[in-house]
Amino acid sequence: MIKKSFLIFFIFLITACSKNDKPIVAFYYWKTVFRLSTTEREVLKENNVKKLYIRYFDIRLHPKTTEPIPVSPIHFQENIGTFDIVPVVFIQNKVLLKANIDIDDLAKKTLHLVNQISISNKINCFEIQIDCDWTLASKDNYLKFIERFRKLSNKKLSATIRLHQVKYFKKTKIPNVDSGVLMYYNMGTIAPDSVNSIYDHEIAGRYLKSLKKYPLHLDIALPIYSWAIHIRNQKVIGLRSKLNVAELKKDKNFEQFENLFFKVKKSNYKNGFFYEEGDVLKIEAISAEDLKTMGEELNENVANTPKEIIFYDLDEFNLKNYEKNIFEQVVSCF
Repeated sequence: MIKKSFLIFFIFLITACSKNDKPIVAFYYWKTVFRLSTTEREVLKENNVKKLYIRYFDIRLHPKTTEPIPVSPIHFQENIGTFDIVPVVFIQNKVLLKANIDIDDLAKKTLHLVNQISISNKINCFEIQIDCDWTLASKDNYLKFIERFRKLSNKKLSATIRLHQVKYFKKTKIPNVDSGVLMYYNMGTIAPDSVNSIYDHEIAGRYLKSLKKYPLHLDIALPIYSWAIHIRNQKVIGLRSKLNVAELKKDKNFEQFENLFFKVKKSNYKNGFFYEEGDVLKIEAISAEDLKTMGEELNENVANTPKEIIFYDLDEFNLKNYEKNIFEQVVSCF
C-alpha cells in the first residue's frame, strides 16, 4: 500500500513538473545570407538558444510560365556550429491555387532542394517546417501537399498556423503535421489608419478563446520586427522594412507629426525607395510591453504550455530595440 501511494505521488510529481516546464527561446532567421553579427551571436548565447528556424527558400509562381519555382534560396557564409536547424519553406498561397497543379511533383522538388541545401552545408536536420497561409480555396491542395511531403521526407514536420485557421479549423482543417506554430502577428489590415496591423489587443481578443479548442499542439511565434507603411494621397503604396521611429527622427527629410506618423518634407531616396514630398510613413512596431502582454494573454488561453517561443526574426536591427533579457521575460509569462 505504501509503495502504491509512493508511485501515485511520484507520477503526480512528474506530471506537475512537466506542466511547469518553461518554453525554450528560439528564433526565425529570414535573410537570404546566413551570417551572424556580433550582436546576434550575443543574444543567442545570453538566451541559451539552441534552435534556429532558417528560411531555406520561397516557392512562388514564375511571372511568365506561372509554374512553381524556388525563389531566393539561402546561402551560408559561415558554419551553423552546434545549432539545431529547422529548414523553413514558405509557399505562396497563389501556388496552391493554381489550376491542375501537380502536388506530387511539387512535394518531390521541394524536398529535393531542402536536402540539397542541407547536404551542401553539412546540416543534419530532424524537422522541416512548411509556412503557408492557406485558404478555403487552396485547402485541398495544401493538405495533399503536406501528406505527400510528410511521407517523402520521413522527418518531423511542423506547419505555421494563423489565427483565422485556429478559429475556423473545422472549415480550414488541420494539416497532418507533428506540431504547429501559431503566428501571433500580422492580425490587422495594412491601412493608413492608426491601428497597428502587426499586433492589436482588440483584434487578438476575437481569436484567443478559440485556442483551447484547437486539437493540434501549438508553439508560439512572436514579432520583434518593425516596418513603415508608405502612404501617398491616403492610399497605401507599399511596406518598407528596416524603418522605425528612431531611424526617421535622425533623418531631416522626415518630420514627425503624430506619435507614429512621419511626413516627407523633401523628396528623397532612402534604403532604395523613393519618397515624394507630402508622402506619409506610418511606423508599426512591437514594444517590450506589447511582447509581455502577448505572452500573458496567450498563457491564459492556450490549451497546453508551448514548448518553444520563436521570435521573428533574428536581425541586429530588431534586437537593438529591446533590452537583453526581454526574451527571458516573455518566456516567464508561460
